[in-house]
Formats: sequence, structure tokens, C-alpha cells
Amino acid sequence: MKLKDILRHILTGSVIWLPFFPALILDIAIEIYHRICFPINKIPLVKRSNYIKMDRTQLKYLNWINKIDCWYCGYMNGLANYWTEIAARTENFYCPIKHKRRKGFKEPTHHKDFIEFGDEKTFKNKAHEKPPIS
Repeated sequence: MKLKDILRHILTGSVIWLPFFPALILDIAIEIYHRICFPINKIPLVKRSNYIKMDRTQLKYLNWINKIDCWYCGYMNGLANYWTEIAARTENFYCPIKHKRRKGFKEPTHHKDFIEFGDEKTFKNKAHEKPPIS
């Protein structure tokens, strides 16, 4: 590996770890919300182990730096998926209304059964129902 590649990896490798502690704090806050509010509202809990997996550290051919990096990516990307599912179930429960259509907007897949934007009649008819949980 060339010196400039090593320096690039050291620089970007150290910056990529900046979100770790804020993510850890947010993880604790979201988990408290999830464990308290979901059961009260009868929303099925999200199984954390289905989203966060850090198994690449078991690979014998990785050096310790690779294993730490793989652990980090498994945690951070898994966490993002886990939070997305918690947020999706929350949105599904409280506000199952699609966003106004606009070019370039990537509608989340969990919006497929949501009420169309501006459909007041359907919203009022379904206000007493609990939307299905994805």
C-alpha cells in the first residue's frame, strides 16, 4: 500500500468514527421509547437481532483493524435499519398518510398502504381504526 493510501485511510478512518458516540446515545433513547411506548400502544416490538449483526469479527482472515471496522459497520448500518423499522411502525400507527408526490422523492416502502395525501374522507373514515403494522 502506498503512503498516500495509508494517510487517506487514517484520515477518513478517524472521521468515520465521529458519529459513534452520538449514535450510541440516540440508540439508548430510541430503545427506551421503543420498549415503553410500543407495548402501551400495542405495536409489536422490533426484534433488534434481526437488524443488527456483527458477525464478521469471527472471520479468521481479518486482522484486528479489519475486525474493528467490520464491527463498527455492522453496528452502525444495523442500527440505521433498526431505527428505520421503529420509525416506520411509529409512523404507521400515528400518521399513515403518504407525503405529497414530488419528483425525486423516494417514498418509503412502508407507505404502500398509507392514505393518499389530501384524502380527507378516507382519513376520517379510518380515524377509528388502527393501521396494520408492516
